[in-house]
Amino acid sequence: MSMQNNTAEQEKRSIRLPMVEIFETVEGEGTRAGFPTVFVRLFGCNLRCVWCDTKYSYPPAEAEFTMTIEDIVAEVTQKYKAEHICMTGGEPLLYGSRSGALLQALCDIDRMKDVHVETNGAIDLAPFLRDIASPKARYIMDYKLPDSGENETMIHENFALLREQDEVKFVIASDRDFDAAVETLAKYPTKALAMFSPVWESMPPARLVEKMLASGLTGVKLNMQLHKIIWDPAKRGV
Repeated sequence: MSMQNNTAEQEKRSIRLPMVEIFETVEGEGTRAGFPTVFVRLFGCNLRCVWCDTKYSYPPAEAEFTMTIEDIVAEVTQKYKAEHICMTGGEPLLYGSRSGALLQALCDIDRMKDVHVETNGAIDLAPFLRDIASPKARYIMDYKLPDSGENETMIHENFALLREQDEVKFVIASDRDFDAAVETLAKYPTKALAMFSPVWESMPPARLVEKMLASGLTGVKLNMQLHKIIWDPAKRGV
């Protein structure tokens, strides 16, 4: 590595990001559900969804601490053993190139098999897909439906960018949400796996399954949140 490249790499490693927590548990949803996973949760979000379960990750709360990318990588590699990483928030891609530098650094960890990013659908994924070439990087786009209160902020161009290894999640709170999800998938085709997640309080899982079967959605996967089954839904660090 040339001195210039080495300096650039050191500068990236010294980038600081506002953090909420780093912890290890099993992945709670999606195609990697059940795998031991290190969660790297960044602070800050550009949305305010009605049913958000991580309100502690955005203002008016404050970031609990900041960390350099070098320190984040060190904690992930030295403190935990999982081979999967979930980069989450808040909105982990909120910080643009700084978020991209962290994602690349996490992908560069040799033992990691998968680095998936939970992003909210209101962030343009084009720069990240362009700049992060690692096959380990995957995007789980959480498309916000009408009951979330943030449907108008969605960037629909992302659907065409997502790949077969990516996922698009629809959190469904009502019949209106279900119909909107079906309409969105029809209007914006994507290679990503589509997943429907129930808001248990207003869309019982059994009812969502009935609606999926009645609609003939053979390519859509039911997505249950394991951590809400295993632990108290409000419990952090799991």
